[in-house]
Order: sequence, then structure tokens, then C-alpha cells
Amino acid sequence: MPRSRIMYIEDKSAGLVGPARIGRVAFSKRGKTLHYSGLSFRSLAGRGFKANFFCVETGAYYWISGPRKDGHDGLYGYRPTPIDADVSEEYWTVIRGAPARIHESTT
Repeated sequence: MPRSRIMYIEDKSAGLVGPARIGRVAFSKRGKTLHYSGLSFRSLAGRGFKANFFCVETGAYYWISGPRKDGHDGLYGYRPTPIDADVSEEYWTVIRGAPARIHESTT
């Protein structure tokens, strides 16, 4: 299992569609906890409604998944999503296959 990976992270605490980002998520040694932006996430093991992880610190529900090549990362299809600057080049070249877009900061 990779120690980190670019992922789509969407906060579901306020409803079905919430603020989202594309960023690098780090995995714990055993892979049971994800870490992003100073927060830790654990799996809901199928117990969430339109969410698959919860934030250990806040209890908020999140949808965290690998980004799609077509950019339709949200549960309800495409919507513009900010990309963290440190993963922008890898996101556009490796995941989306569009190296000409590496300067873009949103999907």
C-alpha cells in the first residue's frame, strides 16, 4: 500500500454536497487511518450515508476517494474542485493525462 496518494476529499457534515479538495492523503502504518491537512480520518465501514470516513478530531463525515480520470470525482458528478498546489502537476499529468493544464488550480 502506498504511504500517500492524491485523493478527493469532500466534507459531508453539512449535507449531501459540501466543500471539497484534491490533495495528498497520507496513510498510517497499518493503513487504517488517513491524514490530511492536520486531520485524521477513519473508515465508517459502510455505516455512513453518502460518506465513507469520519474525522477523528471533529466527528464530521467525509467522502474520500481516488480522483477519476474524467474529473467527475463527487458523488453527484463533476463540479469545480480546488487542487492543492503541491499535487497540481501530478494530478494533471498522471491522473488526468492533461499536462497542458498543470497551471490550473481547479478541476
